[in-house]
Amino acid sequence: MKTETYITLDATDIAELVGNNEVSPKEMIQVAYNRLLEVNGQLNAVVHTRYERALKEADDTKGIKEAFSGAPILLKNLSQSLIGEPLTASSRLLKDNIAQVNSNIVSKLLKGGTVVLGSTNTPEFGLKNISEPALYGPTRNPCNHHYSAGGSSGGAAAAVAGGIVPVAGASDGGGSIRIPASFTGLVGLKPTRGRTPVGPGVGRQWQGAAIDFVLTKSVRDCAGMLDLLQVVQPEAAFQTPIFQKGYRNVMEESFDQPLKIGYSLQSPVHTPVSEEAKRAVTHALKFLESLGHEVEEVDIPIDGVELMEQYYLMNAGEMAGLLQSMEEVFNRPFSSKDMEFESWMLYEAGKNVRAADFTRSLATWDLAATRMMEFHLSHDFFITPTTAFTAPKIGELTHSSGAQEKYIENMRSSSGKKQLDLIYEMFLPSLTYTPFTQLANLTGQPAISLPLHKGENDLPIGVQAMAMKGREDQLLKLAKLFEQSNLWQPQRSKKA
Repeated sequence: MKTETYITLDATDIAELVGNNEVSPKEMIQVAYNRLLEVNGQLNAVVHTRYERALKEADDTKGIKEAFSGAPILLKNLSQSLIGEPLTASSRLLKDNIAQVNSNIVSKLLKGGTVVLGSTNTPEFGLKNISEPALYGPTRNPCNHHYSAGGSSGGAAAAVAGGIVPVAGASDGGGSIRIPASFTGLVGLKPTRGRTPVGPGVGRQWQGAAIDFVLTKSVRDCAGMLDLLQVVQPEAAFQTPIFQKGYRNVMEESFDQPLKIGYSLQSPVHTPVSEEAKRAVTHALKFLESLGHEVEEVDIPIDGVELMEQYYLMNAGEMAGLLQSMEEVFNRPFSSKDMEFESWMLYEAGKNVRAADFTRSLATWDLAATRMMEFHLSHDFFITPTTAFTAPKIGELTHSSGAQEKYIENMRSSSGKKQLDLIYEMFLPSLTYTPFTQLANLTGQPAISLPLHKGENDLPIGVQAMAMKGREDQLLKLAKLFEQSNLWQPQRSKKA
């Protein structure tokens, strides 16, 4: 198969070709790897490959018909472990770490017929909305190499948008699927909390804020992957009932009645929103109105700044817990030289987070979830920009060495609330780009980013839709509606 053909295919196309014996799974891995060699030197999307093993595994799947038989896939180098392969979280501390077990989500991907070609770049520990780790260097946007592909699933997004693979493993703890989808022109779904638990032994990633899934080119791949990956695991901390009808079966169904849609163009943390982001949403709403659906601007009764403060408190507590556990394994205390700046800042602040404050913080998530549930009793969707701007330039959101030193000095001389204030201040430039995504992580709702607009700089920017918990079927029906419209503007992979 020629590269020009391969980069136009989604994973469903590939499975159909393999199922009809028009191509072999081995041939698909070969063409995917050739594409990787063409573009990864520029994109830096993939940080580890396993070509020879993938070829053998592809050969072993020949003749087996599954939903995604023969489709090459890349895993996120964070929580998606494949036994015997590196799993470093882009951390220098873990640069030699080898996975000892397949995560449950990877096992299901393998069962679905995908063949793992390697793993993708992320920021250290998945803490940022850009993927520029010191260990591997920055991942670049296929649309324009001077710009970021986003994060934390930036390598996954660049690999899919760049035509290396049709689908890639991703995860989302504060927008880490939807943000790179917005920046690169992909479909990015964050499922309902508990829909796709990663396991084993990982019951509550970031207290339920984080969930694993994939990034895709097409709505049908997104729906098919959700059919494959949805599961009720008895040992998981959060349970969501199986959607028995199947997402692929319902995604093209019409809505039973006119929709009522609430929208907002305002940043929940009172930061600027670009005209391009507003234009993207406005065009989407006009399209929905033309179909007879009702739209209205709404003011969700949630204090966005307070919610982000609680989100960062959780991040700090989680990092302290993780790194203290790692100190026990390494049998030594860590310093700021062991990790990147943001990781150390969260670690230091987290060591002083009280258990009572952590518990009270989680209660604010539940209050937000209640208010969003009440909102969705009268509104089918809540629509916003996915991101407030198109992608930032490479390096734009990285603090200078002088600024880092100042933050570290202030962190050491501060305590309690002042440390958490420093965390908010440190992340504010990044948050200004991406203030819309964290709400769904804290409430547990599903949310999707759709490629419906390109800015004047020819960079994509997504439109986000949120729905009631458990209603991914509604989001996918909405996505399919847009995919069939002239608003749909996915990233089209180019020949290198």
